[in-house]
Amino acid sequence: MLTPLTLLVPPASPPSLFSFNRFSHFPFLPTSPPPPPPPLTDLLRVVSRRLVLATKTQSITTMAAQEEECKGNVKAQLAKLFEVSLKVTVPNEADVDPLIAACTGKFGDYQCNNAMGLWSKIKGKGTQFRGPPAVGEAIKNNLPTSEMIDSCSVAGPGFVNVVLSKNWMAKSIQMMLIEGIDTWAPQPPVKTAVVDFSSPNIAKEMHVGHLRSTIIGDTLARMLEFSKVKVLRRNHVGDWGTQFGMLIEFLFEKFPNFEDATETAIGDLQAFYKASKQRFDSDPAFKERAQQAVVRLQGGEEKYRRAWAQICEISRTEFHKVYQRLGVHLEEKGESFYNPYIPGVIEGLTKQGLVEESQGARVIFIEGINIPLIVVKSDGGFNYASTDLAALRYRLNEEKAEWIIYVTDVGQQQHFDMVFKAAKRAGWLPQGDNYPKASHVGFGLVLGEDGKRFRTRNTEVVRLVDLLDEAKNRSKAALIERGKGEEWTEEEIESTADAVGYGAVKYADLKNNRLTNYTFNFDQMLNDKGNTAVYLLYAHARICSIIRRSGKDVEELKNGTLVLEHKDERDLGLHLLQFAEVVEEACTNLLPNVVCDYLYSLSEIFSKFYSNPECKVIGSDKETSRLLLCEATAVVMRKCFNLLGITPIYKI
Repeated sequence: MLTPLTLLVPPASPPSLFSFNRFSHFPFLPTSPPPPPPPLTDLLRVVSRRLVLATKTQSITTMAAQEEECKGNVKAQLAKLFEVSLKVTVPNEADVDPLIAACTGKFGDYQCNNAMGLWSKIKGKGTQFRGPPAVGEAIKNNLPTSEMIDSCSVAGPGFVNVVLSKNWMAKSIQMMLIEGIDTWAPQPPVKTAVVDFSSPNIAKEMHVGHLRSTIIGDTLARMLEFSKVKVLRRNHVGDWGTQFGMLIEFLFEKFPNFEDATETAIGDLQAFYKASKQRFDSDPAFKERAQQAVVRLQGGEEKYRRAWAQICEISRTEFHKVYQRLGVHLEEKGESFYNPYIPGVIEGLTKQGLVEESQGARVIFIEGINIPLIVVKSDGGFNYASTDLAALRYRLNEEKAEWIIYVTDVGQQQHFDMVFKAAKRAGWLPQGDNYPKASHVGFGLVLGEDGKRFRTRNTEVVRLVDLLDEAKNRSKAALIERGKGEEWTEEEIESTADAVGYGAVKYADLKNNRLTNYTFNFDQMLNDKGNTAVYLLYAHARICSIIRRSGKDVEELKNGTLVLEHKDERDLGLHLLQFAEVVEEACTNLLPNVVCDYLYSLSEIFSKFYSNPECKVIGSDKETSRLLLCEATAVVMRKCFNLLGITPIYKI
């Protein structure tokens, strides 16, 4: 509520037209003549200043609610404070977003970088400021009081450096331990998202390309789920198309009673597919039967539908072996699911004038791309573009997805770019980067030691089940070599080998920027030194060991007080507090390697803290506080592992 206008002029000001004495409403009483009013410009300046101060006060009163919205995210909480300051500093500049970044230098923990940009906007407008440093000083001086901030300074061309309060930092970390790490979850502006990942083809082996899609897609889904987004994990398997005529006819030949065919009976699916393809290419009579089989399948003939379902089920059994090892959960909605929707989608796009005839096919021309998006082939059949448009329409209309994320190799970038642009032309998606939106998450190749696409020695694609089992077996062998076979139960050996072996494969992939190629090397990924899952899992286990050796109960420790007096303690505390903004960045940019970088840095900073004799934990006079810091580190590490789909270990 604004201050009444009668109070806008400070008490020291002379009486004005807006002030009253106790006799002024009795005109018949003698009074001294009123003094002349102040100039209008002075009056407006006073009114403006008081209105701004009222805005500042009003903003401060809502600060607690705003901080609750972004609890755990230091950058977001500072942005709320600087938003108030910016409104006071430049009240006539609308929609100025605070530019907050973590500091990399020695001047502070965070930095507000608005001064230079503001100066370029306000200079020449009669501003009172004389350059970016003056703007920075004003931003600093107009900051609301907050327990977050210990001190502020202005450096260079107006950078406002912030040093966080050690007490506030310690209290925030301790509250996380009491309330749980979920209170530090980001809050993206979407409620429902589809993550389309893995997506192998029926009757073909899953290869390393599917490994990347599966691992990256699962991590993106986990990050969004942690952020309270409802995630529809979609496995868009290739379970429809002309190749199924070939597979069905080959199945009929090999297994006259085809419903008895099983994974064991068929054997290697890849070999089965290759044999049917060879027959299709070399035998005209078989080819003709296969083409007729497609027609019968698509026409819904019962026998062909059952054969198709049998082939799909055998493939799913093989896929499940991979997903089970990786701990990945998906809901299958393959190409066949969207097939009935395609004609209606094409008809709708045609009515909008988007679909045109071109060389016997029906296409959508995309501005800026010299090839059209073919939606109906010249033979009248549908293709990937037809299916992807139908799937996109379904996800937007039926599943109410606000963000649809496709995880495939970078080679499909142009295809999805064309599909998304067609959807924008149709009005399904808004222009620009607004929600609802669709994003393609591309990734590079997995290379072998020779720098070429990763394959076995006989040039075959590597079976994922074999690759994952090899990682586990190597991990198990390393544990036994270290004497754990005599110390641990067989169950402990197996579970640790699973966690370390599969975790090593995942982390070796995720720690790289997904757009780059990387070389697959078992020796490197299973090394217990350097930036590997093995090193990080062991680091976590060591922290758990410290807490166990103390003999203290973690829940009872939470009744104690955490302090961050030593520099290494404070450095560790600051890094812990940056967790939420790191996950937010990883979600926003769809980059899992950001979480990996953070996790590795966290383990390094903890190691520096723990190895410092001045920061002795067990037996020191600050044991409770430092054990709490150890537990907070372990909690954040476990959440990072969870986001990456890696199972933590608790002893080594």
